[in-house]
Amino acid sequence: MPELLFELFSEEIPARMQARAAEDLQRLVCDGLKGAGIAFGAARGFATPRRLALVVEGLPAARPDVEEERRGPRVGAPENAIQGFLRGAGLASLDQCEKRDTGKGEFWFAVLRKKGGPTTDLLPQILTAAMRALPWPKSMKWGSGSFAWVRPLQSVIALFDGTPLPGSVELGGSMAPIPFGDRTRGHRFLGNESFAVGSFEAYRQQLHEHRVMLDADDRKRVILEGAEKLCAESQVSLKRDDGLLEEVAGLVEWPVPLMGRIDAEFMSVPPEVLITSMRVHQRYFACLDSHGQLANRFVVVANNLTADGGKTIIAGNERVLRARLSDAKFFWDQDLRISLQDRLPALRDIVFHARLGSQADRIDRIAALASDIVSLERGGYFAAARAEDVEQAARLAKADLVSGMVGEFPELQGVMGRYYARHQHLPAAVCEAIGDHYSPVGPSDRCPDSPVSVAIALADKLDSLTGFWSIGEKPTGSRDPFALRRAALGVIRLVQENGLRLPMREILSLGLARQRPVPADATERERDLEAQAAGVLGAAGTADAVVNDLISFLADRLKVQMREKGVRHDLVDAVFALQGEDDLVRLLARVRALQAFLGSDDGRNLQVAYNRAANIVRAEEKKDKGLAARLDSRPDEGLLQQQEEKAVAMALAATGTEFRPALAREDYVGAMAALAHLRAPIDAFFDKVTVNVADNPALRLNRLKLLAQIRTTIDAVADFSRIEG
Repeated sequence: MPELLFELFSEEIPARMQARAAEDLQRLVCDGLKGAGIAFGAARGFATPRRLALVVEGLPAARPDVEEERRGPRVGAPENAIQGFLRGAGLASLDQCEKRDTGKGEFWFAVLRKKGGPTTDLLPQILTAAMRALPWPKSMKWGSGSFAWVRPLQSVIALFDGTPLPGSVELGGSMAPIPFGDRTRGHRFLGNESFAVGSFEAYRQQLHEHRVMLDADDRKRVILEGAEKLCAESQVSLKRDDGLLEEVAGLVEWPVPLMGRIDAEFMSVPPEVLITSMRVHQRYFACLDSHGQLANRFVVVANNLTADGGKTIIAGNERVLRARLSDAKFFWDQDLRISLQDRLPALRDIVFHARLGSQADRIDRIAALASDIVSLERGGYFAAARAEDVEQAARLAKADLVSGMVGEFPELQGVMGRYYARHQHLPAAVCEAIGDHYSPVGPSDRCPDSPVSVAIALADKLDSLTGFWSIGEKPTGSRDPFALRRAALGVIRLVQENGLRLPMREILSLGLARQRPVPADATERERDLEAQAAGVLGAAGTADAVVNDLISFLADRLKVQMREKGVRHDLVDAVFALQGEDDLVRLLARVRALQAFLGSDDGRNLQVAYNRAANIVRAEEKKDKGLAARLDSRPDEGLLQQQEEKAVAMALAATGTEFRPALAREDYVGAMAALAHLRAPIDAFFDKVTVNVADNPALRLNRLKLLAQIRTTIDAVADFSRIEG
């Protein structure tokens, strides 16, 4: 069957945009084909620095006739409904429709018949629409044209079954349109002549002959294999960097890995500085020695072949790197002359947020909150942490923000602080806490595990959360400019992976109380006076409401995390609904025990019994608004008549002697096992006992109390009403 080949050839496309653009082009064209009723087989998108390409296989040469049936309004419906249906179907009157009895009344039906035709009739408009809908992060116009594209467009291949499609791309203005054709160009330096293609396989092969690797995966493989071979020859190893590999593969069409040297004078600079400078500024791969330390080698990927085997390219890159690292070494040497403590006054001039004060203000809050975390943790995790280390680490954590090195390489904040602290011979715990306090940044990032580091990292993230919540700057949809979702996930990991027993509600309240947000409409004078010290929550609401909202936000993040680990989100909901429960470690233990329990026959059956009891009580409470208060008391034993209701009362009492102590000692598996004893008597109760005894109100109320007691007992583990199923 015929294939479609589509190529958009332009000036260099930014590497970070290429993969997404290829995916978007494939999606948009395929959606257009589906919308037009054109069947197709496989579709594959490709990107190189100078082109986006798409091949779609298995297209029909002609489109078959299509019959589509649409149901309209009921016969006798209002005129505006009838007219809307006719317009949507493209019909003039009801004479073109049919009446049909559906069993639920008579309705109008329209049978629309679309004639088929050559596929080539629709392909040009599908391709043009896809081009114009491509969502580039940034685009540009050139010349006098009005057409916007990521970079100036030069040619378009649009081949169907080996023949160019009719059509063109209109650039607007006085610029000539770019016709659909069958010609492209190869590598800018190694094969830039124009050539014609007749099929996708010929296109791929001829590009390769003109020194262009169409598939990004092929380019990444060549880069990786070539770099590893060079490293093996120099007795070093490549420092793997998948993000850099992806980017470099988008910068070259014919990758040629080459190895250069780092001058010995720069090897005394911290390795993170060298790696960052090479990676960010030059897109070089770092190398490691046999001890896993940074080696004095780097790999650069050229996009050209030279007669001297790359010697000129290597020399040029070594020269450029030498200049870069000279700057880095200068910053390093200068920064070592000033202690972290002496840098603190400069933090008053760095605004953290216009309404949340300076970095100096933030340090005060972090230091106080870190102290709260250490003192309020109930599991003894911070027993070995010295208060003076926590205070010093908190005070110095942000000091490197005003260093020359972090000014040049913002990615190294925290990392450089650790080096400067070590240079000052500060306690090891303080040095590590300064370096770790931004962590964990992402799901694959290492989580701090030493007490001082954990205290500062938690305080830093909780200050961000309480601060931005205090001024109503919460994430919305996909918008999260202050990375608050990441901060919340960091809090959860720090607590969970270190087993911290923290009263989260109390800690959030303390963090919120120390925020002194400036009103959004404050004057400059108010910002400088005591009005700032008063603190305003404004649109964020009362302190309790803000804390509750923050707890919900953490719960939502926890649900996402637990769902990825196979835990049902409704179980997290059920446990988080417990009043006053905010210890994340205890909550997660309950969730795991609950999931295991509900996976057993006893658990499933008890849930059914709970739902039955709770539904009856809930229905009666809706009928009688004052009933809920009367159900708070225990059932009257003297009114228990049938053996089955007596058995439930006895089982509840017996369960309580095991269940409550198990909850108190956080033995949730034991608590669930105790609840399982309720299953048989509750089943028998519902088989034999009538709850709503119409002629005996006292007996009815007593039995409702028994059901309410069942609900209350089981809800002590989790809010079972939130559990699905």
